[in-house]
Amino acid sequence: MTDTDVLLAEAIKLDAADPLAHHLAEFADAPGVTAYLDGNSLGRPLRDLPEKAAAFIRDDWGTRLIRSWDEQWMELPMQLGDRIGAVTLGAAAGQTIVADSTSVMLYKLIRAGVAARPGRDEIVIESGNFPTDRFIAAGVADETGMTVRWVQPDEIAGVSAEDVASVVSERTALVVLSHVDYRSGALADMPRITKVVKDAGALMLWDLCHSVGVVPMHLDDWGVDMAVGCTYKYLNGGPGSPAFGYLRAEHHGNVLQPIHGWWGAADIFAMGPEYAPVAGIRQLLSGTPPVLSMLAMQGMLDLIELEGIGTVRAKSITLTDFAVRAYDVLLAPLGVKLLSTRNAAERGGHITIGHDSFQQVTKDLWVDGVIPDFRFPDGIRLGLSPLSTSHEEALRGIIAVRDALA
Repeated sequence: MTDTDVLLAEAIKLDAADPLAHHLAEFADAPGVTAYLDGNSLGRPLRDLPEKAAAFIRDDWGTRLIRSWDEQWMELPMQLGDRIGAVTLGAAAGQTIVADSTSVMLYKLIRAGVAARPGRDEIVIESGNFPTDRFIAAGVADETGMTVRWVQPDEIAGVSAEDVASVVSERTALVVLSHVDYRSGALADMPRITKVVKDAGALMLWDLCHSVGVVPMHLDDWGVDMAVGCTYKYLNGGPGSPAFGYLRAEHHGNVLQPIHGWWGAADIFAMGPEYAPVAGIRQLLSGTPPVLSMLAMQGMLDLIELEGIGTVRAKSITLTDFAVRAYDVLLAPLGVKLLSTRNAAERGGHITIGHDSFQQVTKDLWVDGVIPDFRFPDGIRLGLSPLSTSHEEALRGIIAVRDALA
């Protein structure tokens, strides 16, 4: 047997033992695609979504018309936030809400967080964090006369509690970090880092975009102050689906977001002369919520709730562990670098591999129906969404990378 045959036999065995394998058929077909390894960037739609969307347009919107606001839509941002909190975040009701884009929600909470720590003049953020996080943190610092303090972590291991402890001080107002690094997939130690930050008297804001729906977490138990995440990756909400924001209950009424729209007012329909914020989580809203864009993620939340986030995480580990083994056999001999940790406990739902030719290789793979994504300067991310990806599909993608290099 060839090395490829051995790996294929292992993939088939893993898929046969996979308790989530029967859900693969619930996702829509993508004609011409033989391996979709980008579920960490844009999740696949569920097969029943077209009918659900048609029913929404026909009934909730088309028949009930504006009555649907009173009948169901007014509470949807809070109800859906509570579901995300319960199913994926370890958050009690009343602390999570669906609204805005990730960028807007980050701005709201970063701006609110620094205002809630008067007398402190530093925002701490990782130097390699996702550009939006860094840009917004720097922009808020410019607005408020604060300074950005940069954490410089190991590029593969990611930010550690020790890294954070070395830069926080009595000057730190807010620390902004990603739970899973968007490049390497490194998984930060959320409870330890949060404790370091809070012991310094600062607030902790986590970006959960690459961990929500694939890594279990316990925001309430771990003392997290604020969090933001998107819903189009592992929650499969579709392109541009809205973000969510988490604000710990103890901060309601004290951490006040700066974009004062009518949906965050105490009485939405009072149309009064001045803004008075509502006391609860609805205060994070500004304008009218994107109801239609909240539709797709609900089916994925059903699946995660049905199986449990722990089961999803277990398959994520078998997928990424298998991808690392396939890398060792098929790609390492070709000079490809592994840009992610080998320790599954310190890794999220994707791995990254590196080679100087990968920008062109990615373009070639896309033409052939193999879809990973490229991250500058030389990385291909293999995003393995547990509910929609099989081990055999992951292997097909890695074989295609090998063949493209050859």
